[in-house]
Amino acid sequence: MAYQNKKASSKSPVDKLVIEPIQRFINNSTMSGIVLFSSALLAVIISNSPWSDEFHHFWEHEFSIGFDEHVISKSLHHWINDGLMAVFFFVVGLELKREIIAGELRDPKNAVMPIIAAIGGMLVPALLYYFFNTSGDTAKGWGVPMATDIAFALGVLYLLGDKVPLSLKIFLTALAIVDDIGAVLVIAFFYTSDINMISLATGGVVFVILVLSNILGVRNTLYYGVMGIAGLWLAFLMSGVHATIAAVIAAMTIPANVKISKKEYLAGMKNLINVYRDENTTDEPTVTQRELHIIEDIRGFSKKALTPLQRLEHRMHPLVAFIIMPIFALSNAGVTFTGNFWEQLANPVFMGIFVGLLLGKVLGVFGFMSVLLKLKLVKMPKGMNNLHLLGAGFLAAIGFTMSLFISELAFENKEYIEQAKMGVLFASVIASFAGYYLIRLANKKEERAALSE
Repeated sequence: MAYQNKKASSKSPVDKLVIEPIQRFINNSTMSGIVLFSSALLAVIISNSPWSDEFHHFWEHEFSIGFDEHVISKSLHHWINDGLMAVFFFVVGLELKREIIAGELRDPKNAVMPIIAAIGGMLVPALLYYFFNTSGDTAKGWGVPMATDIAFALGVLYLLGDKVPLSLKIFLTALAIVDDIGAVLVIAFFYTSDINMISLATGGVVFVILVLSNILGVRNTLYYGVMGIAGLWLAFLMSGVHATIAAVIAAMTIPANVKISKKEYLAGMKNLINVYRDENTTDEPTVTQRELHIIEDIRGFSKKALTPLQRLEHRMHPLVAFIIMPIFALSNAGVTFTGNFWEQLANPVFMGIFVGLLLGKVLGVFGFMSVLLKLKLVKMPKGMNNLHLLGAGFLAAIGFTMSLFISELAFENKEYIEQAKMGVLFASVIASFAGYYLIRLANKKEERAALSE
């Protein structure tokens, strides 16, 4: 019996060599940012290699779904941007709802600073872009430098380790979340095509059904997934309003309440564990039928103690961080540097986005907050100093995923899209290093101040 227990509890080679290393990799806060950056770098390298034409052509292959005459046919590139990125926006929607209900945006007092910083960080970049592009098709790109890539920004922050003040992490997270709300609204209102009212009305009906399902107590995540994709997402895709908006709306309908309280959960689990402990075990390597039912009851009971929203967010985050976003970066970040490289950098689209992100975000975030701090309308968060705030302004200038996505919506001209990508990539890389070293310098300043006291 002791041998059986020891054997059952021992780790297999697959656990030690495959499963556990993968779990450590996924749970590492910095890895998603590294994978994302590596995918973008790979796309740039291939785009400037002898395989450039084949690489770009690969994303233009047509892929169709449907039956009879009801067929949706789009390029692989479009399926990634309209389909896979809808999953990304769904997770963004889940995070937004959680933050509004029980996170940093729940208390208006805590939310004032990041909200004002985010507004400044959206308005100033858009105005600077418009300074370089006042008319014509290029003027449509004003939304590109408004966005902040939350995964990349936090990835750089976590590279600095535990010395980073918790208040800075909270500030930057809340700022990026408000920024995401702004980006979603910009896409919804300014980057949509001609609207098909019948399809939009169909999506509205599905949305009402999802809301009623939440009110009536439906908690099955598969049900919300099927209704969200087959109903809401498809209706928005056909309506002309960008389909990613449907993903955010669907996320807002996911239940965010537990079915049993913590007290009920602890009492129930204690009872189930006692029943399982008292069961007569056998020498067989498998559990008894009775034990199997008890374990299923434990699993079902634990499910009731979690909100469907948090279950979905927890399960889908690795999928988005390590599969969807890298695929998006690989298919969208490929920029080909031609012989007239310096001419590419001097064009108004590149300049508007580069200056808008790198200067506009810093002026918007750091400038707006400095004025409010000077007027004593807000207080500097505990553990932070002006260098931390300046560093946060640079990290907010990492547009990347959102900025690349909006550039695909803003421009039809491939040359403008290439120029926009270059602006986003150059600004994001410089902002990453600047933000990292400024916050590192700010941490040392705080350490010296603590030692002198």
